Amino acid sequence: MSYESWRFLIMTTDPVHVGTGGMRLGRVDNTIVREPGTKLPKIPGTALHGAIRAYAARRYGKPQCAGQGSKEGRRHCGQPTCPICYTFGSIQGEARSFSGVVTITDARILLFPVYSMVGPVWVTSPDALRDAGFNGDYSVSDDKAKWSGLTDGNFLNLGWLMLEKEGSWPPPDDLKDKLPEPVKNRIVLVSPTLFSQIVNSNLEVRTSVAINPETGAAEEGALFTYEAIPRATFLWFDVVVDDFRKSLPTTERLENWEEILNRGSEDKKKELLKKWKLWAEKDGDKKLDDAVKKATKWIEGEKFQNDNGDKEWKWEKMKCKGVEAEEKNQKHDEKAILCIMESGLEWAEHLGIGGMGTRGFGRIKKICEPWEV
Repeated sequence: MSYESWRFLIMTTDPVHVGTGGMRLGRVDNTIVREPGTKLPKIPGTALHGAIRAYAARRYGKPQCAGQGSKEGRRHCGQPTCPICYTFGSIQGEARSFSGVVTITDARILLFPVYSMVGPVWVTSPDALRDAGFNGDYSVSDDKAKWSGLTDGNFLNLGWLMLEKEGSWPPPDDLKDKLPEPVKNRIVLVSPTLFSQIVNSNLEVRTSVAINPETGAAEEGALFTYEAIPRATFLWFDVVVDDFRKSLPTTERLENWEEILNRGSEDKKKELLKKWKLWAEKDGDKKLDDAVKKATKWIEGEKFQNDNGDKEWKWEKMKCKGVEAEEKNQKHDEKAILCIMESGLEWAEHLGIGGMGTRGFGRIKKICEPWEV
C-alpha cells in the first residue's frame, strides 16, 4: 500500500468552539460547525490541520512556516530541507509551492457526556461506533436505551430526556481498552436519531458581553451567546500519510545533503541542485557556486544552537521517540511524518484549537496511541 491511515481518539479538556462565522437568529448567536446530514457537531479537519501545523512549526523552531501569510517573512519557507513544509505543504514558498503528505479528517463525536440521576454518563449510537471502526451488533429501539451496571432500575434520564432500558449492553472491549477507567463502564447506547437530539440539547451555551475599555462596564447592546462541544467529549479522526515524494528531510538525509554540498563530487552537487530547482544545465558552472551557497544556507536553517553553543538539528526539539534511532526501513519516513503531526497535537493539549481561546476554550487531548486502519 502506498499510504498509511492512522486513527486518533481525542477528548476535549475544555469546551471547544469552531464557529460557522457570523451571527445567527435562533437559540444562540454564534453556532458551531455541524454535519449537514446528522446535525451532529464536529471539529473540521481544517481547524485541526491549521492548529497542528502551527504548533508543530513553533515546536520545531520555524514559526514562519506555521501560517500562510502573504507578507514577506510570514510565508512558508517552501524549502525541500524543511520537515514542516514537506509534511503540511507550502504556499508561496521560497523554492516552490507543493502539497503536503498528510491528510487530517474531521473529528467526529464518538462519546458525548450527559448528566443523569446516577452522575455523568457518555452517550453513543450504533452509527457512531461503526463509523469509528468498532463493529458489532448494536441494535436499539428508537425510543429506548441500553446500558450495563449503571442502575438497578429500568429508567435513566439523559439530560432532560427519560428513557426506558431495553436491555444490557456491554461496550466492545476494543473500545473500553482505549478509554480512561471512569468512562469505560458508564456508556449508554441510544439510536442515531436520539443521539443527535441528546447531543444538540446538551451542548454548552455561554453568554458573554463586550467590555468598554474606557469605563470597564459592559457595552450597551453587546450581549451575545455561543455554543460549544462540552468538556469530556470523545471524538475520533483519521490521519492519512501519503508520502509520494519519498524525500522527507530527516536528520539522516540532511546530513547526507550537507556532505554532498561540502565534499561531494560536482556531478552529485548538480544532481541535488537540479532536484531542488536551484540550478539547471543552462545556468552553466558560473552559477553553481551561488546555488551551493543557497542550498547550504537552507540546511543551516534546520539547525539551532543549544545551551552549550553547539549546533544541533531542530529535529531534536520534536522529541520523536525511537524514530531517528530506528533501522532505515520503508516505514521510517512515515513514522517520522506521523511524529511531526503528533508533536503539534501535543501542544493543542495546552494551547487549544478553535475560537474563544482567551475565554478558556479549545484544549483537546490525545487519550491513547493511534492505531492503524
